[in-house]
Amino acid sequence: MSSSATKEASKPKVAKCTFEIPKDVELVLNSPTSVTVKGKLGTITKHFTNSGAVISKEGNVVTIQSSIGGKRGAAVVNTIRSLLKNMCTGVVNGYVYKMKVVTSHFPVTVKVSGRRISIENFIGEKVPRVVEVPEGVEVNVKGDEVIIKGIDKEKVGLVAGRIENATRIKYRDPRKFLDGIYILERGVGGT
Repeated sequence: MSSSATKEASKPKVAKCTFEIPKDVELVLNSPTSVTVKGKLGTITKHFTNSGAVISKEGNVVTIQSSIGGKRGAAVVNTIRSLLKNMCTGVVNGYVYKMKVVTSHFPVTVKVSGRRISIENFIGEKVPRVVEVPEGVEVNVKGDEVIIKGIDKEKVGLVAGRIENATRIKYRDPRKFLDGIYILERGVGGT
């Protein structure tokens, strides 16, 4: 084997994958690392600057290519592909998380005012627990059900996780204190 052949063999392979854009979605490349997806429900823009990947578009097919080789490069490329697919689904159908308020000791009141969710009288506390809601996410409270809707899957899941963490009970017996707000259902649609 010559030295140039060993150099070629030792070079890591570039990770690359493609996916097709759905019909109802318009995908615009702002730069090789920034993407805007438009659909009937809205617009989402994401930047993938620190990923080491380059995104290109030819017709209706998007190609994601990473300069990192091996398993790590494949992981980066597949993660970006999944994020882009989630963006395409979100702008067409939207995402919905349904949460249930569970109480056994004190009646809990959940109120939404502007970009804040206030959880009052949780395990008898005088000070309400507050959760911030990012722009683009809608929260509705119907009885003991909290419904979170939006087109960005990351933001909708983030709000649901914040609410669940805000009602986590510490320093009490978990067999007796089951109070909290828990994720009951998550899915696509309903926006």
